[in-house]
Amino acid sequence: MKSGRKNPPSRQSRFRYLTVLALFGLLVSQLFFSGQGARTIPYSEFLQNLRNGRIAELNLSETSIQGRYTAPDASGRIAFVTARVDPAFAAELDRYHVRFSGDPGGGWLGATLSWVGPVLLWVGIWWFMMRGSAQQGAGGLLAIGKSRVKLYLESDTGITFDDVAGVDEAKAELREVVAFLKDPVSYGRLGARMPKGVLLVGPPGTGKTLLAKAVAGEAGVPFFSISGSEFVEMFVGVGAARVRDLFEQAHKQAPCIIFIDELDALGAARGLSALGGHDEKEQTLDQLLAEMDGFDTRSGVVILAATNRPEILDPALLRAGRFDRHVLVDRPDRTGRAQILKVHLRGTKAGADVDPDKIAGLTPGFTGADLANLVNEAALHATRRDAESVAMEDFIAGVERIVAGLEQHGRLMNPKERRTVARHEMGHALVALSLPGADPVHKVSIVPHGMGTLGYTMQRPIEDRFILNRGELADRLAVLFGGRAAEIVTGGDLSTGAADDLAKATDMARAMVLRYGMSEKLGHVVYDDQTRPYLDHLNEPRVAQTREHSEMTAALIDSEVRSLLQHAFEKASQILSERSGALEAGAALLVERETLDEQDLLQFLPSHER
Repeated sequence: MKSGRKNPPSRQSRFRYLTVLALFGLLVSQLFFSGQGARTIPYSEFLQNLRNGRIAELNLSETSIQGRYTAPDASGRIAFVTARVDPAFAAELDRYHVRFSGDPGGGWLGATLSWVGPVLLWVGIWWFMMRGSAQQGAGGLLAIGKSRVKLYLESDTGITFDDVAGVDEAKAELREVVAFLKDPVSYGRLGARMPKGVLLVGPPGTGKTLLAKAVAGEAGVPFFSISGSEFVEMFVGVGAARVRDLFEQAHKQAPCIIFIDELDALGAARGLSALGGHDEKEQTLDQLLAEMDGFDTRSGVVILAATNRPEILDPALLRAGRFDRHVLVDRPDRTGRAQILKVHLRGTKAGADVDPDKIAGLTPGFTGADLANLVNEAALHATRRDAESVAMEDFIAGVERIVAGLEQHGRLMNPKERRTVARHEMGHALVALSLPGADPVHKVSIVPHGMGTLGYTMQRPIEDRFILNRGELADRLAVLFGGRAAEIVTGGDLSTGAADDLAKATDMARAMVLRYGMSEKLGHVVYDDQTRPYLDHLNEPRVAQTREHSEMTAALIDSEVRSLLQHAFEKASQILSERSGALEAGAALLVERETLDEQDLLQFLPSHER
């Protein structure tokens, strides 16, 4: 039922009405003071009327003359106005009977508008820009200090813990947050309090943001989501104002969750700025620290944050009483990957041969986001071949698409290059099949993929590995040198095809010497402590370039790295020399078919090794 009461006019409407009334008053006053019905006449006519005695009264100013006739003129008007003219010049003109006049000007209204007009113009432009930005959702220029947080009600997230898989330990940690938000009184009956801040730490794509939304969906409370970069602006004080506004909004919606994604954009350690440590970002961080100290967890406001760079966060953020609980959201293991795939397969029409556990075995190191992308790529591949459902072959093609890149059938190679690439890839495959510490070979192809990849050898680990011994790393080095060794064994010249293999092998050998202490001459000493645990893979360590040791030690490090690489090359060369016939036969078959699977490769091994 609608009410008959009218809404009061807005402030903008009242301002417009007052502006129109003021302009109307100015026009009326101009007409009144300038003489209602006054006719502007030439100055020569004024002199003629003055000589004829028709002027009754005058009102003189520096620029104009206003007066009244003794009787109305031919037009029926009794008032007149004219501009003053220099008397000497007027007398000279009058002597020659010239009709002349002056410019009476626009009056005081015209003079006023001459300087008020430009001001009003710029004010109008400013108001138009502010109104336009407000219509675009930015809140206008006056709202620059307002937080750009996105508010999701409990019904908007649509995500619960059932939609998050592969991170059971993290979910168990966050269930306490859900219990507190649902019933803070019962949860704190023994004096326990909820941590003020929960920091989700892990590599990109592992589901940190999804976990935070699941907490809000499970607890049934509003969810404030914002990125750390949205607090940082060029103007000093804006970020701090946005932090204050965020917490004010959260207190009004309590109980609720504040989620700050990419916390490292806001909470990097202070004192590292090139401006001397007094920039806008540090003021914003100071305000966040003050706000976290200023509220009570019993109010029902819980702060969740996510980062993949915890090593650069300010220590004040990580101390007890702020983000005092850290939850690791790491890459899922094989069981976790299978669970994640089951979640993503809910909305996919999968075939009967699709086995999530087998797919999980093909995707070591994949995160939740990678697996979601894999399911999408498999569905697209099945759609392109007009299939009724997504089959296992589509998932294998999806893995190849993600790992190796898109197939480039239009990139043609001459026969000599095809033979070189085939020998190179068969060298990798035979060395991997011959060493116990190497992962089994799943597929070999000489079809160009991605940017500059002329072929690839795909290995499938039997299980997830978290610790590798020296022998296993040495076998992996030998597999990387299988392509280069194949070029030498077959009597060919060195080519550029092994560039990527050499780079990976060098990184791994340097990690063995500098980080893992696997050099007998250097001993059990770590010469590299610049680790980034959440951004690097175990199999592809990246060693920092900073050096904190002597020139003699640096020379010994280089010698040990070369020794490891040379030993791996010799091992690969020995294996391929003993099986040169299988190498040539496999390369020829690979040139013919372009792709060989695991069963095709086993025929090139001795029967006792199959």
